[in-house]
Amino acid sequence: MTVTIDDRTPILVGAGQVTATQVDTAVQPPDLMATAARLAADDAGGGRHLLLAVDTLATANILCWPYVNPARLTAERLGLHPAHEIYTAIGGNSPQMLVDTLATRIAAGDARVALVTGVEAIRTVRRAVAAGHRIEWPKGHGTPEVLGDGRDGGSDHERRHGLAMPVEIYPLFENAYRAARGWTIDEHRTRLGRLCSGLAATAAAHPQGWTREPLTAEAITTPSADNRMVAFPYPKRMTANIDVDQAAAVLLTSVGGARALGIAESRWVYLHGAAEAHDQWLVSERADLARSPAIAACTRGALAMAGVEAARIDAFDLYSCFPCAVEIAARELGIADDDPRPVSVTGGLPYFGGPGNNYSLHGIATMMDWLRARPGTFGMVTALGWYLTKHAVGVYGTEPPRRGWSGADDVQAEVDRVPPARLAMEPRGAGTVETYTIVYGRDGAPERGTVLGRLDDGQRFVARLPDDPTLLAALTRSEGIGLGGRVVSADGLGRFEPR
Repeated sequence: MTVTIDDRTPILVGAGQVTATQVDTAVQPPDLMATAARLAADDAGGGRHLLLAVDTLATANILCWPYVNPARLTAERLGLHPAHEIYTAIGGNSPQMLVDTLATRIAAGDARVALVTGVEAIRTVRRAVAAGHRIEWPKGHGTPEVLGDGRDGGSDHERRHGLAMPVEIYPLFENAYRAARGWTIDEHRTRLGRLCSGLAATAAAHPQGWTREPLTAEAITTPSADNRMVAFPYPKRMTANIDVDQAAAVLLTSVGGARALGIAESRWVYLHGAAEAHDQWLVSERADLARSPAIAACTRGALAMAGVEAARIDAFDLYSCFPCAVEIAARELGIADDDPRPVSVTGGLPYFGGPGNNYSLHGIATMMDWLRARPGTFGMVTALGWYLTKHAVGVYGTEPPRRGWSGADDVQAEVDRVPPARLAMEPRGAGTVETYTIVYGRDGAPERGTVLGRLDDGQRFVARLPDDPTLLAALTRSEGIGLGGRVVSADGLGRFEPR
């Protein structure tokens, strides 16, 4: 039976990726994005003809240089003059959010062909600066439309207690997740090694992977000179690798547009479902640090829109800046530890590469290739920004969707029904540890620790641990969650004294 597809149905038609591992001088990010865009057009079979049809050019936020309008700079390199230029706020959820937004505009007739791209060139920027070279790149002119929630991801109160960088915050989720699953520290380490070595193997087999050699579980979990401990329980090889030069691009149009442009149906990938939401904004106010209500709501919403169950998804690309992001997403989806389906088609940010806010565009591009090679299958991409904060989820497939595209599902109201933890700004009295992390110095020694816990009245507290190397080291060997003690506050800083 022939299926009639509405000409307004949005589709992804081309994907391109660039991994520049042999660059010795700073490569301007718009050059890498332009290369990825040309590859995406070639992938669609449209080449220059397809690029000239682009009327909307969107770029995920770039960290390595303070761009104003990188979409314009990329368009100039491609010889394009799009009517609409878009830039995003900071957030790794941005690529999926852009695909959602532009699919909606295409379905409404507000865009014909859209190019989504993004990049990081932090590796060459760092090396250029270290060599004493002055970088004077143009920032772009014109005023792009800015999409995304631009709020700061944390608070002064959190930062005062040593919670500022992702590597200082994600271990809080990881340790809470360990306790929620009832694992010992040793059992947890073994499971982390198994998960991460699987991701590393996927990245090693990916033609655009940054790390092209498989890593054993032992090599990932064992601290060494080139795998120093960063923040308990993570050594360096478990953390996102932002020191990369990578770009990606995808092209979207409508079914009618693809036919008019002569793009073969074998290149079409449909967005079947999508949803976006954010968790309680501040980590210190989240009720359960081992869960993500927003991931649960987004995946449920995207699956419902697609009309499929999680069991029907054949491959995932779960956002993977740190292992806990994969673990928590899998838990919310009901994916068992021994599920044979891929949890990442790229290999994830620590191994494939973590180009800032743009990693998930690589996930989408790779998922397109994966699905095209397996017609009739479904794939899910999850994307997140800040500290498990902002989320966007997409369900993709090669078969036409059951219904027309109406925009990403707004599931925020469902997430907002989860009450936040009440945060005590000047906590005092008896308390119990809910989660913690120990941050290491570059010499490999424990340097400082931070605790999130509950006072006896149920209020959440944030506090520093005593600067006692023996205590800090002990908490990396023996479980600290559930530990009781006393909290004192002075000058806006809480301190937790274990019993």
